[in-house]
Amino acid sequence: MKKFLTVTVLSAMLFALWLPAASAEEAATETAAETVTVLYTNDVHTYIDKDLGYSLAARYRDTFDNVLLVDAGDHIQGTAYGSMDKGESITKLMNACGYDAATLGNHEFDYGMEGALRTIENAEFPYLSCNFYHEEDGVKGDNVLDSYKVFEVGGQKIAFIGITTPESFTKSTPAYFQDENGNYIYGIAGGQDGSDLYETVQETIDAASQEADVLIALGHLGVDPASMPWTSEEVIANTTGLDAFIDGHSHTTIPMEAVEDAEGNIVILTQTGSYFDALGQMTISPEGEITTELLEADNVKARLYDVYMETLAAGGTVEDALADGVAETEAAWITEVNDELGQVIGTTEDVLDNFDGDGNRLVRSQETNSGDFAADALYYLFDQTNAVDGHLVDMAIMNGGGIRNEAITGDISYLTCKNMHTFGNVACLIEVTGQQFLDALEFGARGVGTGEEIGGFLHVSGAKYTIDTSIDSTATMDDKGVFTGVAGDYRVKDVQIYNRETGEYEPLDVNASYNLAGYNYTLRDLGDGFSMFDGAVNIIDYVMEDYMVLANYVQSFEDSDGDGLPNVTGYSEVNGSGRITIQ
Repeated sequence: MKKFLTVTVLSAMLFALWLPAASAEEAATETAAETVTVLYTNDVHTYIDKDLGYSLAARYRDTFDNVLLVDAGDHIQGTAYGSMDKGESITKLMNACGYDAATLGNHEFDYGMEGALRTIENAEFPYLSCNFYHEEDGVKGDNVLDSYKVFEVGGQKIAFIGITTPESFTKSTPAYFQDENGNYIYGIAGGQDGSDLYETVQETIDAASQEADVLIALGHLGVDPASMPWTSEEVIANTTGLDAFIDGHSHTTIPMEAVEDAEGNIVILTQTGSYFDALGQMTISPEGEITTELLEADNVKARLYDVYMETLAAGGTVEDALADGVAETEAAWITEVNDELGQVIGTTEDVLDNFDGDGNRLVRSQETNSGDFAADALYYLFDQTNAVDGHLVDMAIMNGGGIRNEAITGDISYLTCKNMHTFGNVACLIEVTGQQFLDALEFGARGVGTGEEIGGFLHVSGAKYTIDTSIDSTATMDDKGVFTGVAGDYRVKDVQIYNRETGEYEPLDVNASYNLAGYNYTLRDLGDGFSMFDGAVNIIDYVMEDYMVLANYVQSFEDSDGDGLPNVTGYSEVNGSGRITIQ
């Protein structure tokens, strides 16, 4: 560890940490050191068609002498640009950019464990994770990846410590971490109280400190209260020895924040937000001063003007200056995906959305018209394929975390549908009891009224229900976030199921059997922790990929204005049609 660390906070707050004076030899070493720049991204989620993309980041990286480029996870999944080839083109772009290290986000597992390991193998940079390990019979084995890596840059030795969120079990798919018999063969250190995570990180800090002067956590943990006790802030507060923490997962914009560790020392916490809205820049001075800032596309381009003044003076543009292998690869992939999926299949005058004016993802805490639309698409699919041994669908569910679109209006293409459902899940129909359905609604509603976003919040078709927020959730989970039961009163009330014969809604019978439509993620693979469907009777699965379910539904609407395209109607209210009442 360096002996002197001064931290300057951009909001004009000044923090200083004085340690014992350096020896003459150490002082000479520090004098010889040069400024090092660390550029960082997190939660890009394959949004490569924005003003700030990999090509711009790569060109900016090349303007520094002593520079490292790292990523804090969730980069191969999110839009059609990732899902069309399961992240392979994104990995090629990151390779071309010259990334030096990355950690695994929960969405790096979305293409299965085989897909995650393939991504790691294809990367020309190391993936780091100190808490992702092999497991056998419940016993922790060796780590899957290196826990940390030390880089010698500008006369400084800088260690990056990788940390993966334990929420990966349920925010990806638990089945991916298991063998064919349901036994866990991979683990992620967490612990119900966070102690396993803190201890693992501390052990890694202690080891890395023997080799490096500066210790930076490269974590995918976030600061969302729903992620407690595994947040970055809690890891910092329960460890000592870190100098900075580059974070991801919660999609939070943190230009620079000073957080105290277990001994009261200052650790700089930063996160870029999400979707390539910003590029993070950390500066480590020769004297040990650490500052961070977030650069938007215009900021990066403005700083590049000076570098490329010769090109501009000759009549060129910044875009001309940025034309390189990364830009060409990026543009070619965007064009290929857009051409393949760009066919317009319908239109809508409504605005399908999931966000409020402050950028909050409503689809994770309340009904939205996008959620209704997605659930209706599932219901329609199985309602039209009722020849499956005579099994008619009774209701459909759609988890809010699986709905990724921003505002949709006007033309609807296959790409529009792909950007709404980015995961490549497949539609299933299972037979459940009324009690299993009630437990699923209860588990999904546990965050309503608390301000927490829960990806497992359930939108419904063919059903209605009420959530009583005066009753605290008593849904219980194991240490991996998987549902284990309901310990007290249910906050979900007045559940009603549509009877297609009478055209009326009728009260749910917890002892009756129902045919439930959904995606394999929720119904079959423990996604979001929905274990209550274990033992349900499988009627039919792997019917259709998620985005095609949406496209199939879009094309079922009538051409009401004679333009030759189906017009999607009936979803005019962003807050939904009143299927879910919150009291």
